[in-house]
Amino acid sequence: MRHLFWGGVHPAGRKELSRGAAPTPAPLPSQVVIPMVQHIGKPCTPLVKAGEPVKLGQKIGDAEGLSATIHASVSGTVAAVEPRPHPSGRAVLSVVIDNDYQDTPAQALEPHATHEGLSPNDILSIIREAGIVGMGGATFPTDIKAVTAQGRVDTILVNACECEPYITADDALLCSYPEQIFRGLAALDAALHPDRRVIAVEDNKSEAIAILRRHLPDWPGVELAVLPTRYPQGAEKQLIQAVTGRQVPPGHLPFSVGCAVFNAGTVAAVYRAVYEGKPVTKRIVTVTGEGVKEPKNLIVRIGTPFAQVIEAAGGLTEDACKVLSGGPMMGTAQGELAAPVLKGTNAVLCLTSANPTPERPVCIRCSKCVEVCPMHLQPLYLYRYEAAGNLDALQALHVTDCIECGCCSYTCPGQLPLTERFRAAKQALKEGIRP
Repeated sequence: MRHLFWGGVHPAGRKELSRGAAPTPAPLPSQVVIPMVQHIGKPCTPLVKAGEPVKLGQKIGDAEGLSATIHASVSGTVAAVEPRPHPSGRAVLSVVIDNDYQDTPAQALEPHATHEGLSPNDILSIIREAGIVGMGGATFPTDIKAVTAQGRVDTILVNACECEPYITADDALLCSYPEQIFRGLAALDAALHPDRRVIAVEDNKSEAIAILRRHLPDWPGVELAVLPTRYPQGAEKQLIQAVTGRQVPPGHLPFSVGCAVFNAGTVAAVYRAVYEGKPVTKRIVTVTGEGVKEPKNLIVRIGTPFAQVIEAAGGLTEDACKVLSGGPMMGTAQGELAAPVLKGTNAVLCLTSANPTPERPVCIRCSKCVEVCPMHLQPLYLYRYEAAGNLDALQALHVTDCIECGCCSYTCPGQLPLTERFRAAKQALKEGIRP
């Protein structure tokens, strides 16, 4: 039985721009910039210095606590360890590597022909050493999520919904590498021992659905849930409700209702770590939008500058005016294109024109934002209290439950920057300062 979640919107998908062809490797950059912050939690500590040689897959960032290890995505020589532009807009300590184009491999992880014989802790250790995080953009360290879920969950959900407009990276992954999804799920199954294993896909991915269905007979016990296309169907709590009917209470995590959710890209990364012995050094990135000449899916090395990724897709059109890291609903506008692809970069979106913004946008109290909020929040009041700097009121109205999906901003007739302000309010509460 399928369930519906509250709220949501139906923005134009625009996935046809990049859908269809298999992902192709992007040209290797002459230099990669690998930030020590690519995940939720503590920054990594650099393990290399300028002038040192490095190999492909070598650990160059050490993780402690809530963090994820970072590896060299090319072989070559460390040019610098210094702050560099980051997609967040900040300058972040990064390891800069001059590529020698040899891809000399490091003995990072041991490949295993099968996960049989590996204990749950062995599998989780491999995931940690591989530096795997939520590859859909959340970037929470996967080993910590899995450790927290051990003994607490009866359901694993593979999130292949990819509900954000324009993005087709996971769709391309499902169509081109379905075996990675099933085998990666098998490794997670061996680590967590759930009762149910479900791959969830929106119904706008007909080719991927057909391919997955052809593989299902080879994987008894794995279910395929085809869900209505509706944004944000791929948000963790909304996906859990849609597939299981369970609602994650405010302030709680999925394991509190017996579920663990892993993005399709994350599951594929688990496959590569366990069976191929490869850490996270590359990923599929959708380069798309009306502002790029040849929209496509590329296999990109971590640390490749956005400018080079765009060039690999034919370059910007003459009327391109904005580049986002991510999609139009949750993506981050880029002030410069020197920022690099990270583990969580699922798309580089190039737009030709911004929606016109009123000179003096005002809230007309239409309550459309309330109707579409999938978290049952009241965005119109949150916006008012954020503008007034009223942190107590923001907390009382549960602003920290905002998943920053962008539904409120999308539907607002006044085009108020609601999601942007709620993101700032959450950060202010986290730091204990006024927005």
